[in-house]
Amino acid sequence: MASAPPSPAALPPLAGRPLVLGTVALSLATFMNVLDSSIANVSIPAIAGDFGVSPNQGTWVITSFAVANAIAVPLTGWLTQRFGTVRLFVTSVLLFVLTSWLCGAAPNLESLIALRVLQGLVAGPMIPLSQTLLLQSYPTAKAGMALAMWSMTTLVAPVMGPLLGGWITDNMSWPWIFYINVPIGVAAAAVTWGIYRERNSPTRKLPIDRIGLALLVLWVGALQVMLDKGKELDWFASGQIVALAVAAAVGFAFFLAWELTEKHPIVDLSLFRRRNFWTGTLAMSLGYGAFFGNVVLLPLWLQQYLGYTATLAGFVLAPVGLLAILLLPVVGKQVGHRDPRQLATLAYLVFALVLWMRSEFNTQADMATLMLPTLIQGAAMAFFFIPLVSLTLSDLSPDRVPAASGLSNFARITAGAFGTSIATTLWEDRAALHHAQLTEAVTAGSNATAQALDGLAASGFSTQQALAQVNRLVDQQAFMLGADDVFRASAILFLLLIGVVWLARPARSGAAAG
Repeated sequence: MASAPPSPAALPPLAGRPLVLGTVALSLATFMNVLDSSIANVSIPAIAGDFGVSPNQGTWVITSFAVANAIAVPLTGWLTQRFGTVRLFVTSVLLFVLTSWLCGAAPNLESLIALRVLQGLVAGPMIPLSQTLLLQSYPTAKAGMALAMWSMTTLVAPVMGPLLGGWITDNMSWPWIFYINVPIGVAAAAVTWGIYRERNSPTRKLPIDRIGLALLVLWVGALQVMLDKGKELDWFASGQIVALAVAAAVGFAFFLAWELTEKHPIVDLSLFRRRNFWTGTLAMSLGYGAFFGNVVLLPLWLQQYLGYTATLAGFVLAPVGLLAILLLPVVGKQVGHRDPRQLATLAYLVFALVLWMRSEFNTQADMATLMLPTLIQGAAMAFFFIPLVSLTLSDLSPDRVPAASGLSNFARITAGAFGTSIATTLWEDRAALHHAQLTEAVTAGSNATAQALDGLAASGFSTQQALAQVNRLVDQQAFMLGADDVFRASAILFLLLIGVVWLARPARSGAAAG
């Protein structure tokens, strides 16, 4: 048995300058991690061009990180017991810095993918442990404020990633999307170690659940690759996707059976016996999946069918942080006095309103029209994470918080991958349906179509060019209607999720998570 330091629960909360610096350092590390999951998205064409590969091959830069990260996150509980919260967090940040630098210096695609796998693996514990350390830093009455600081970075980073990645790629070069992690990570690790090194949690040597780990790698890896490559390979029309789905399903079944009977499981599934944990995790995961799917869909629609550049599309999404930043301190205080279920309900109502407003978009929508729902969405984001995390972690002893945080974050990350794949697939399917209906309408109105073609011909278009122009307009309208359908369905989903939130028991005020 390793010598154990005093339990963090027995130490007084931080105050003054250490509290401020600790909060900033932990939030920066979280921001860096979440940002890296989306910043490479817009850089794939540049990466693929430099290495002389196709963009489809380049997408493995994203997939490899996502698969490794999804596998590593639920291991946080076991790793924390083995190494302690502070030591594990700081080591994770420093290894993330090292792998980021190596990714920027990668000489070819194969080495970049391998390094992204390593980067995803070492990044796993960072988010749940930053959450854990923040909760230990604040007095119980201010646990909501701690979660406010944490949730702001987690929600704003995915939106800022594509904008920042596009600017860096256009004005510098793609390796700098990795190099920028180096100074941020080193500073975050140094400050965290300086403030928290005496607060490392007790450690104990546990046997490694090798079979559980192997099954986790199997089913999570198969599921993540299936989600990332499904649209490209036409989903279940592809034998590869079918094989991955079978591997994920069988691996998951064996994983459940093994982990529920193992004495020292790699993932503590007994947490799901707690009502507030499973209801909070379910509500947060499905809500985040819907949120993240629409975050991906909106800039795709703007860039592909409204002619927006990556930078302009990023500006449409940028206002999302304004209300979130203003309201998060208010929510942090309110969660200590109000039922978290009420606050989460408000978040879902605002999300539903925002998505209903987007479902009314058309191809003539100006920048102000597009930005207004994004601005309002900031209020929903402020009320989303804090109450649900508080609800999820309520009634848990401090020693179980790292495992619970890791497991709930794993569910959230996986749901985000699901949400992205489902949203983009539904968008294309609905667009295909609307394209067929619009084509029938164009054919039925053959006189009007002929007049339009004659007008284009008079403007100097050849017959083929005129037909291509008509088809482009039909495509534009079809994908707009498809996007509206996805926005409308997402609004309905958020309304239904309110029922899931109220399945939870009332938490012991907002400080339950503390």
